[in-house]
Amino acid sequence: MKTKVIGFTGYANSGKTTLIRRLTEHYEAKGMSVAVIKHDGHGHYKEAADTDSARFIQSGASASIVISPDAVRTYERRMMPLSDMIETLQERYQYIFVEGFKCEPHAKIAVFRTEEQADIVISLPVPPVAWVTTDVALAEHRVPDCPVFQPDDIESIACFIENL
Repeated sequence: MKTKVIGFTGYANSGKTTLIRRLTEHYEAKGMSVAVIKHDGHGHYKEAADTDSARFIQSGASASIVISPDAVRTYERRMMPLSDMIETLQERYQYIFVEGFKCEPHAKIAVFRTEEQADIVISLPVPPVAWVTTDVALAEHRVPDCPVFQPDDIESIACFIENL
């Protein structure tokens, strides 16, 4: 199966992270591997305070890699285009979910809770492939020929993604 790359875009507190988490749980429970890439455009993410890995980064290390029995955690100080990261991950994962990166060319599902958040579509260079919202009527009014899903309908959203 070719790796599916799908973005989830929306304003803060629209439900993107919750939706991605639930879809990840759905696919992983079925034995499918999922990688998630999160956009941190403001540089908020930091290694956990007072850990050795954070101290290594603070000391000027270009990378800090922690290898434990169940995971490898890498923190690097470098720029990497999203396309390069996707290419790297495609070798190992069946699904790559991308949170943010509104202007990148991958297919996106727009997520919103309020009418103001629905304005996300204005900032997208290409219309979303689907909407996820509790306000189905508003989504259908904004983009009439686009599938609309309720946030709790994980099965239907997952089926839609599988058929992209």
